[in-house]
Amino acid sequence: MPERKFKYLSKEWTEEVGKRLKKDLTPEKMKHITSSMLTIYTNCPDKKTRALYYKLKDGVVESVSLVEGALPKAEFSITADYDMFAKISRAELKARSALMSGKMTLKGNLVKALTLSPTVDRLNEVIAKVPTEY
Repeated sequence: MPERKFKYLSKEWTEEVGKRLKKDLTPEKMKHITSSMLTIYTNCPDKKTRALYYKLKDGVVESVSLVEGALPKAEFSITADYDMFAKISRAELKARSALMSGKMTLKGNLVKALTLSPTVDRLNEVIAKVPTEY
């Protein structure tokens, strides 16, 4: 029987991502960071803009939520095209490379964001394992 695939950025995909992040990433792997991050996806296939909100406390992924409409406040806000985030979610591209190339825009402390980029890569490595239909 084929493995179930989750539609990228759907409610079910977001729930699966949250479960896997909480299960696979220990506070030690996440360097006990406390932060929040909002990834804003522009040019989605349905022409909408969506966002994912990640909340981490002392290295524990507390929540991952899909947002449409009013955006919550976050320490970091990263905006990019849907296709760019899809490449990052498939682990085809590192977030730091996309950010430094100007393919993403960041609101927040750039130096801190670059320091945290290896931790964000750990998130994306787990996300890449979620069977996804893009």
